[in-house]
Amino acid sequence: MTRRAWRNIGATVVGSMAVVTAGLLSACSRDVQAYTPQQLQQRYGIADAYVGQVTTTDGTLRGTLVPVTLPDGRKAELIIPEARQAEPHTAYFRDDQGLHPIELQDNATRDQIVSSPAVVTRRAERAHANHRSWEKEALIIGGSAGAGAGIGALAAGKKGAGIGAAAGGIGGLIYDLTTRKK
Repeated sequence: MTRRAWRNIGATVVGSMAVVTAGLLSACSRDVQAYTPQQLQQRYGIADAYVGQVTTTDGTLRGTLVPVTLPDGRKAELIIPEARQAEPHTAYFRDDQGLHPIELQDNATRDQIVSSPAVVTRRAERAHANHRSWEKEALIIGGSAGAGAGIGALAAGKKGAGIGAAAGGIGGLIYDLTTRKK
């Protein structure tokens, strides 16, 4: 085959890798909706839940809000945020003192939680590890290997594609490891 034919093949490989990468990026999204008020009504009989948003220091928290009355008569809200990959908690509690993440005790039973839910302790929230998912890491490394293969194929044919894929994969791995905890 001529060099021009190999360039066409290389361009096709690069184009197809771009399409595959775009497809994987959209497929790796884990955004799903939180419990809707209708689901809470059907499953648990909670009738006064509604969809809303709460303003916090970190931005706006959207989700399903459930008004509750505490045993001492104070009003508060249970907030079930839209499930997002970056959301560290599955539920929050908002009262006159602010917004608090909900964490269950290790030894709490279902009967205790249902019959008499109570705030046992209040403490500062633990720091969360800010790391990327394995899907994004795979896309970084795989995308780099694909780009390296495409460039290598354009430059030196089959052998160049293999060398470029290896170099791109190693480069993607190094990039992933150095930027993982940002």
